[in-house]
Amino acid sequence: MVQSKATSVDDFMLEVSAERRPALDRLRALCLRTFGAEHELMAFGMPAYGPPKLPWIAFNSQKQHISLYAGQSALEAHADRLAGVDHGKGCVRWRRPEAMDFDLIAEMLEHVQARVRGA
Repeated sequence: MVQSKATSVDDFMLEVSAERRPALDRLRALCLRTFGAEHELMAFGMPAYGPPKLPWIAFNSQKQHISLYAGQSALEAHADRLAGVDHGKGCVRWRRPEAMDFDLIAEMLEHVQARVRGA
């Protein structure tokens, strides 16, 4: 799935393959804990958190990988721990769900939350 036509994150999660579902459920739970359910939405065909036109963070289940769009600042702040992980300026990609480091992801989400709050 590249861009989902789902109108809710619940519907999006129903589209996810069974092998990726546990990892995406865990990723969603981290996002909900960090940003709150009131900030959860679908934006650009993927689950996102924040304002609709410019969400703070998003994730997706692509054909070849799971993507986390956390922004350049979060990736730069954790560059040492992202060594060897496929990533671009603001996106981290995992080919296998079991390769996801959820402690690192939680720290990246907290980084974004602190930036949003202006800390």
